Amino acid sequence: MKKVVLVTGSNKGIGFEVVRQLTQRGHTVYLAARDVARGEAAIHQLSLENLSVRLVPLDVTQDHSISQAANYVKQHSGKMDVLINNAAILLKEDRSLTSDPNEVFQRTWLTNVTGVLNVTRQFLPLISRGGRIINTSSGGGSMTDPVGGWSPAYCVSKSAVNALTRQLAFELGSKQITVCAYCPGWVKTDMGGKSAPRGVAQGADTAVWLSETPTVKTGTFYRDRQEIPW
Repeated sequence: MKKVVLVTGSNKGIGFEVVRQLTQRGHTVYLAARDVARGEAAIHQLSLENLSVRLVPLDVTQDHSISQAANYVKQHSGKMDVLINNAAILLKEDRSLTSDPNEVFQRTWLTNVTGVLNVTRQFLPLISRGGRIINTSSGGGSMTDPVGGWSPAYCVSKSAVNALTRQLAFELGSKQITVCAYCPGWVKTDMGGKSAPRGVAQGADTAVWLSETPTVKTGTFYRDRQEIPW
């Protein structure tokens, strides 16, 4: 069944690849980008592949921007089946929780955690019964895997995204809205760097699969289409 999907932070990297793959499968996809010019460039790139995607300006740190984006989707589609919270930042200054300026943690949290919650809140009225919310997380946020010592503010923010996922899954269970998180792995993107072992297609695969697979257990965490520990 064809679905209406919105992907935040999707003008590049994994989000862009998720948009591409879902559009190739015939879904109606909204590419949400904070920078309109970069969003337009992404839409143009997809048009060269004969893929038609709608651009939605969306800064996940600004309430009015989220509201305008939700209204745009409501006006053009009337509903949404899948929300993919993909927008996130990893600051180069993110090196130590005890030594970094407060701003490093605050900026990271605002985008990676508060942004996820606020986008979910404002788009929730559009999400159909039986719809899905998919949060892009990271193994760096795992409470099971060893701490790697890299980008600690980012990793803490992803632990919080995992906690949000579980709590939202509980709250939205009565509405039959499935809420999951997934780890794309270490991917060659601006964030992941050139030495990452995985390509964007591999990183995007689980998000696409979670969008389409008929049954998914809510409140779960995935990597490579397999459930993993929190």
